[in-house]
Amino acid sequence: MTNAFSELLASRDWLLTDGATGTNLFAMGLEAGESPETWNLTERAKIAALYQGSVDAGSDLFLTNSFGGNAARLKLHDLQDRVGEINRIAAEIGREVADASNRKIIVAGSVGPTGEIMEPVGALSHAEAVEMFEEQGRALLDGGADVLWLETISAPEEYKAAAEAFANLDAPWVGTMSFDTAGRTMMGVTSPAMVALVESLPNAPLAFGANCGTGAADILRTVLGFAATGTTRPIISKGNAGIPKYMDGHIHYNGTPELMADYAEMARNCGAKIIGGCCGTQPEHLRHMRDALETRPRAEAPSLEAIVAALGAFTSADDGSTGPTEGGRERSRRRR
Repeated sequence: MTNAFSELLASRDWLLTDGATGTNLFAMGLEAGESPETWNLTERAKIAALYQGSVDAGSDLFLTNSFGGNAARLKLHDLQDRVGEINRIAAEIGREVADASNRKIIVAGSVGPTGEIMEPVGALSHAEAVEMFEEQGRALLDGGADVLWLETISAPEEYKAAAEAFANLDAPWVGTMSFDTAGRTMMGVTSPAMVALVESLPNAPLAFGANCGTGAADILRTVLGFAATGTTRPIISKGNAGIPKYMDGHIHYNGTPELMADYAEMARNCGAKIIGGCCGTQPEHLRHMRDALETRPRAEAPSLEAIVAALGAFTSADDGSTGPTEGGRERSRRRR
């Protein structure tokens, strides 16, 4: 499949993605409990500024403000009938920002989880999930997204439903899962299991990997798990800017720009080709990450000890692939 994203990916040794959506929108005035996606309708200039901040910081691609833009999530705000409009505008704003740049910028249509539990454990059927993902994906493509970007998925059934929906749209896509429960996803998927899942799909993603989770150290251990399988598919690492802490009524992340620069360098050395930030990552972090990727030479994959020394301790004893899940922590399913 030839498209703008795959062409840029093939032409470069690495790509830098954007940072957080929620963190940056809260800094612009988004209130707790407010749907970020409504700002596509009411705060167009601020969404354009969100995207522009990533471009100015050196990102090669940015994700649209549409993470919670599916019918199930928007229903919480009585906006389930405006899925098409909200997602199309999110991508249209992105297209305007990307096209005004003096270099090639990819607009990635963000598609988050439905927030529902799929059958047989929950009530959401495969067909319903496919329909939701297809509705959202179509609107993002209509608005000008170059690629659909599935993220923060925990259940393999949901990943498969999205893959089927994107196949129905004949759309290029990538997909990440969040390994936030002692090295596994909330539904128990390990890094080797995700590789097996991806390669089993009839419509496999152009790239795959991990986003969010816990700290920057943990996601690199997951990336090493992907690489150890011998996969040749491009790996994505989009880690949080440190560990979240609740202070003064808000969630703060302790990752400095310098720490995220070290993280970006290590992510590339661990095997990731598409590198960015998730919760807590702001433009200043991205600038340092870009500089590290451009100026620091490629090296051997770091040891686990080297990762801990640079980025801090892991939040679990291992990556979850050697035994049952333990010591997991709950977290919000929203990118912050």
